[in-house]
Amino acid sequence: MPNKEYKPTLAQLRTFVTIAEHKHFGTAAAKLNISQPSLSQALVTLEAGLGVQLIERSTRKVIVTPKGQAVLPYAKAALDASEAFVAHARGSEGTLGGPLTIGIIPTVAPYLLPHLLREMHELYPGAAPRFVEDQTDNLLAKLREGAIDVAILATPVDTPSVKTVDLYREPFVAVTPASHSLAGEEELSLEDLAQLELLLLDDGHCLRDQIIDLCKLAGTYEAAAAQSVTRAASLATVVQLVVADMGSTLLPQSAVTAECSRPGLAVVPFDEDAGAQRTIGLAFRASAARDEDFEALGQLVTSAYASAVETG
Repeated sequence: MPNKEYKPTLAQLRTFVTIAEHKHFGTAAAKLNISQPSLSQALVTLEAGLGVQLIERSTRKVIVTPKGQAVLPYAKAALDASEAFVAHARGSEGTLGGPLTIGIIPTVAPYLLPHLLREMHELYPGAAPRFVEDQTDNLLAKLREGAIDVAILATPVDTPSVKTVDLYREPFVAVTPASHSLAGEEELSLEDLAQLELLLLDDGHCLRDQIIDLCKLAGTYEAAAAQSVTRAASLATVVQLVVADMGSTLLPQSAVTAECSRPGLAVVPFDEDAGAQRTIGLAFRASAARDEDFEALGQLVTSAYASAVETG
């Protein structure tokens, strides 16, 4: 009589499936690396718990009963599901295998994503990335809530339970109308910021804050604040305003190719000692156990940046 409370173990199901496939107790025991008495006991326990005979035993051959034939596909499906569960949990799909939700700030996304996606698909074909573009504070909130797994953003950030890893330093360049007095210079110093009517991104963009910090270092913050009435939500819009001779701006190096191909613009780098740069890194929850994935992603992001700059 079947035991209504009985739940077979995976080991018992594996015993039944292996015997059914090989139709020989000795071969099945060797396949499972257990003794033949242990194999037989596992099958007896399974049949007793279910209240049905699955395998008909004789001295000459092993026969799978009609009931055994009927339930065999379900036993195989249960084992397959178990193996898929373990493989997914352990990440056996390989590095960056499976879904990964990546946050990315708007002043990085348009310039790195084409290179990042191409390299990711080439090196990690099993990757299934999803991207969320947003400002830094929103990305950090999503990271804490578990809505994203990792974020590509400017560091440092001061957020409890979030770790960061710096990837690369990216210089800023000045973008001015071609008619500007600084347009022909080989390099600029921070003091030259006083000669630029800076157009900035809107509040919430970390690039805006970084440029304002540079202006503070140069002693031109009050002038920059007075000029920042005109604001934009994207670097593309800011550059359009520069083309219209409404002012100048600072761009990260990776944005130059995409944004500065229009006529009427001049791009001038800063002196290396000026410190006009930002650091881009990865941010992730300190509790996340995906070090291998994040290390691989960091290498891809760094390579994508190099490709973006080289293209320029």
